[in-house]
Amino acid sequence: MSVGPPKRTVVGWGCLAVMIGLLALAGPADAAEDRSAAARTFLEGVESYRRGAYGAAVSAFGTLAASGVRNPHLYYNLGNAHLKNGDLGPAILWYERALKLAPDDPDLTFNHAYATSLVKDEREDASAAVYRILFFWRRLLSPWAAAAAALVFNGLFWLVLTVRFLRRKRALKGIAYPLLAGAIIFTAAAFYNYYEAAYVREGIVLPETISVRSGLSEDATELFVLHAGAKVAIQGRKRGFYRIGFSEGKIGWVKGSEIGAI
Repeated sequence: MSVGPPKRTVVGWGCLAVMIGLLALAGPADAAEDRSAAARTFLEGVESYRRGAYGAAVSAFGTLAASGVRNPHLYYNLGNAHLKNGDLGPAILWYERALKLAPDDPDLTFNHAYATSLVKDEREDASAAVYRILFFWRRLLSPWAAAAAALVFNGLFWLVLTVRFLRRKRALKGIAYPLLAGAIIFTAAAFYNYYEAAYVREGIVLPETISVRSGLSEDATELFVLHAGAKVAIQGRKRGFYRIGFSEGKIGWVKGSEIGAI
């Protein structure tokens, strides 16, 4: 697969952030040695990426991720390495995981948008299109920003209401209504973000092509085909298979190994 270059690999401050995360907090000698080994593995991954040895970079970064290191810069680098290695599905999966930890990172957002532009499958839901139009502002705000905005608008609304009640200032009535509207909108957004993070499971198609079938067997009827990088809703799991939904009317079963849970 031919792909354009990711905007950048993690170097400079991003590299330093990962190194600090791996080496911070002095502990027992064996723990310090483990952190030092992890830092060396990360640097080996960065060097492999710079040399164009993308498979080796994937192996190094993947080893750290599998060991439990949870860092958006590491995930971002792993996505870059997969993308340059021609692995579109895993690249988007790691970009998505990085976005959960660093939703406002501009380079990450750029690379994720580029990778998703290469996905062959496109959802056809009319309801999804309406949702994107009505709630376009959700894509502009991170969950943290929505929660902060909810706190600010609620605080200002109750402050204005208290001042108006104590000092009988009717002029503040015109300010209270916009603040109330903002408080309702951003509070609803914050609660939805919490619900989505806690209860909505999504995944990414990993292989180049998968068959979505009517049952828990490779002999079951093929309902439709999805390609690498497509995002699906994970609706259930049974006997090593995921029940997934892609768009309205497109629901079926796939092998669990074919989907990477975000």
